Amino acid sequence: MKKVRTSKRIKKHLSSLATTILLLLISLYSAAQDGNAGINEANTKVRSYFSAGTNLMYAVGAIVGLIGAVKVYQKWNSGDHDTGKVAAAWFGSCVFLVIVATVIRSFFGV
Repeated sequence: MKKVRTSKRIKKHLSSLATTILLLLISLYSAAQDGNAGINEANTKVRSYFSAGTNLMYAVGAIVGLIGAVKVYQKWNSGDHDTGKVAAAWFGSCVFLVIVATVIRSFFGV
């Protein structure tokens, strides 16, 4: 009976040792990879998204401008007194989106 328990303990310890060695080898292999290649690849991918992102912001700005123009037109025709305030708010949000897109493009040199 003692031999069975001892052999189970040995198998358990060997299994733990093998798992530890395997994890150590995997961590050494992953640490040996070139970090510069990954950073450069991430840089090129992010830069490739910038032009699409700024174009998307321009498009959203145009849509916001059109929606704002319709809202202001509706308020103007209904005779509301706060038409100027609504026009300034919608125009300001449209200009903000366009300026942010331009500043981001200029700031990061894309």
